[in-house]
Amino acid sequence: MRRRPFLDQRRPSSFKRRWQQRPWWARLAVSLLLAVACLLLLLALRGSPDPDPVSPSTDSSRSAAISSPLLRQRSYLDGVTDAFNMTDEMLSAHSFSRQLMDQISLAKTYVVVAKEANNLQFAAELSSQIRRAQSIQAHAAAHGGTVMEQDAERAIRDMSVLFFQAQQFRYDSAVTIMKLKGQIQSLEEKSKAEAEKSMKYGQIAAEELPKGLYCLGVRLTIEWFKSTELQRKFTERSPAVQSNLRDNSLYHYCVFSDNILAVSVVVNSTTLNSKHPEKIVFHLVTDEVNYAPMRAWFAQNDYRGATVEIKKVEDFSWLNASYVPVLKQLQDAATQNFYFSGSGNRGTPIKFRNPKYLSMLNHLRFYIPEIYPELHKVVFLDDDIVVQKDLSELFTINLNGNVMGAVETCMETFHRFHKYLNHSHPLIRAHFDPDACGWAFGMNVLDLVEWRKKNVTGIYHYWQERNADHTLWKLGSLPPGLLAFYGLVEALDPKWHVLGLGYTTVDPATIKEGAVLHYNGNMKPWLKIGMEKYKGFWDNYVDYSHPLLQRCFTH
Repeated sequence: MRRRPFLDQRRPSSFKRRWQQRPWWARLAVSLLLAVACLLLLLALRGSPDPDPVSPSTDSSRSAAISSPLLRQRSYLDGVTDAFNMTDEMLSAHSFSRQLMDQISLAKTYVVVAKEANNLQFAAELSSQIRRAQSIQAHAAAHGGTVMEQDAERAIRDMSVLFFQAQQFRYDSAVTIMKLKGQIQSLEEKSKAEAEKSMKYGQIAAEELPKGLYCLGVRLTIEWFKSTELQRKFTERSPAVQSNLRDNSLYHYCVFSDNILAVSVVVNSTTLNSKHPEKIVFHLVTDEVNYAPMRAWFAQNDYRGATVEIKKVEDFSWLNASYVPVLKQLQDAATQNFYFSGSGNRGTPIKFRNPKYLSMLNHLRFYIPEIYPELHKVVFLDDDIVVQKDLSELFTINLNGNVMGAVETCMETFHRFHKYLNHSHPLIRAHFDPDACGWAFGMNVLDLVEWRKKNVTGIYHYWQERNADHTLWKLGSLPPGLLAFYGLVEALDPKWHVLGLGYTTVDPATIKEGAVLHYNGNMKPWLKIGMEKYKGFWDNYVDYSHPLLQRCFTH
């Protein structure tokens, strides 16, 4: 059976018969509607602008460009004018706008090279032509049209003359590239020098004692020696308070510092966020200079019933050069030169020559079992932290036979062993994995029973003695801590210890969840160089209405 063709030739006659069968008024209405539609179409076509005549090649390229899905998307540039399409202008090989843009880019490069060659007149002429070309483009865009030939021809020709002159000056591409590379290298060297200066001045600012803290120490010292009542609060303690210092059912915290206000913030934030502040015992150790003012401050202020014990490092007679490697190193002339006079290795950055890294208060953390022989478990806190949550849960964490609980910091390669230790040294290379995960001091749970069993202090002494020439590591108490506690650290949940508030940006959500906020780095919250966005967490625990703080920090 033969299939019917696609167009049925009988349909027109059928349609005609059906049309004639319609009422006359229906046919009239349809005819009027068709007439009105045709009239509106003619008016619309008459009101639209005629397109400019273009060559067939240009027309085809334009239609191809318009058909591109990317170019069909409207952007905020379409709001300038519908008549002036910058995309079409820049894609067209015959566009004056495109030629001007190309010339402007090249001219800017020649301006830099001309200034380097001290040819200021030529650089000025180029700059003038750049402004002229930019003005032509701006005028065309403002008036909703393309750049016209009569406007652009002279500008393009004048700029080409300058380019020819640049070639006579041997400002060719190879020379230009070499000079630009030289400029980049020079800028990199200047940037490096400025970064070193910034680090140096930041280190100096971090080491200086602020006027307010100095004033506070002096006034507290005067108060202490004037008031026998303050002195009796520490010298005549009740048997119950004495018993708390050795009671292992309580929560014991250690802080070693010479900064009275910083220690006050640690104690205040810990007790205010504790569910049982009366069970808290703080063991503070300071130096001879700050011993009297530290006692005066804590005698004047109550911290929700928490017990506070204060000692001075000079009273630990067993900490001497024959036992402590750090003190022995301090007697060495080369070490004194390196850390104090600054006349040692000038290639060593200033932060590695900070005397605080040989301070006994900084290394006292390795002697906690000997300072407190009757205690079983303590939480060690640095003085540059703020506590936001109750920390009592730390005392029930199972360390699984390890000595220390700490938050690991190996999320980035920066915090692995190879960053802190010299793995080119055979002794380090033979005993430690360079990719081992680092951890942080500042908030650490310490099982002193396991510490004594594993002789961690002895291990610490071993590595300190082998680093007398500073070849294993350069600074601080963390590198020897990584060695002494190697394989003896239980990883804690990162929320317990949030780091970085003294040198970098920290995620606000992480700060909100953090139990302890650590201002590690040079930008401490009590310094003017401290990061303003994080100072508020620390200031919340400073009572600036206190008379002594009013005198020292507002006058």
